Amino acid sequence: MPDMTLTCRDCGQPFTFTEGEQDFYNSKGYTQPTRCASCRANKKAQRAASGYDDSGYGNYSGGD
Repeated sequence: MPDMTLTCRDCGQPFTFTEGEQDFYNSKGYTQPTRCASCRANKKAQRAASGYDDSGYGNYSGGD
């Protein structure tokens, strides 16, 4: 499958979704990205700054 050019939903800029990335996403069952790498990184940083933990465990520290 050839490289694809997608458009970022946040900044509107085109970005390349490479053949290797497509293979990886397909092997993991992921859908194709909707944000460019820069906007994905910004979104991840915003989640981290807001206290969102994407490890699956949240910020639960147990009961005292």
